[in-house]
Amino acid sequence: MIRAERIYKSFGEHNVLKDISLTFDTGKNNLIIGRSGAGKTVLLKILVGLMRPDEGTIWYDDVEFSRLNKRQLKTVRMQVGMLFQGSALFDSMTVEENVRFPLDMFTAQTKKEKDMRVNWCLERVNLAGNNIKFPSEISGGMQKRVGIARAIVLNPKYLFCDEPNSGLDPKTSILIDELINSITEENHITTIINTHDMNSVMEIGENIALLHQGRVAWIGNKESVLHSDNPEMEDFVFASPFLQRLRDQAAGNS
Repeated sequence: MIRAERIYKSFGEHNVLKDISLTFDTGKNNLIIGRSGAGKTVLLKILVGLMRPDEGTIWYDDVEFSRLNKRQLKTVRMQVGMLFQGSALFDSMTVEENVRFPLDMFTAQTKKEKDMRVNWCLERVNLAGNNIKFPSEISGGMQKRVGIARAIVLNPKYLFCDEPNSGLDPKTSILIDELINSITEENHITTIINTHDMNSVMEIGENIALLHQGRVAWIGNKESVLHSDNPEMEDFVFASPFLQRLRDQAAGNS
């Protein structure tokens, strides 16, 4: 479990996050949603330790993460997996080398142990046999799956995903959602996903927090999304004209 308690963050006179308190449950898909500029990315960076809050605390289970020094942070970060928005693969490395990179950085495993772990992770994301390909030789969806394999190679307790479906077609996005969901359940990981994809919200949103102008505007799950009377949530859900027409049609038929 990860907890954010009364988080504030400003850049100059611009208050980006204002009194954010949230709990992200273990074994669930915890989604942070909201429009561009709502503060999602800044909050994710603070949660993963890439940025420090001006005020407030971050807890990883019973560890006060936001107060750790560099040495202590390194220990905790070995338990963290990160899937970046653009996959962030190294172009000059093969698929296998990209996935192995965290093992080289943080472990003293033998080559045989690393090879076994890399191959297991590639099999888990349905990429067995693609070891020696380079990122430029595989599709965007495959690159995202390589990113997931790299994110789980250290067997993390905490998994952060920044816009995992960005740039993907709807069918591939569904596959990525299903993969993240199954990995979360199987390994009982605390997974936090920053997204604006309504398909992800409705498919895997077990614990959802909507940010609006730097504040928590709504908390719920996928079952309660469409029945919310929260104005910020309604505005986010029915932002597209297509969804607005569906809502109007449903209201007209009731």
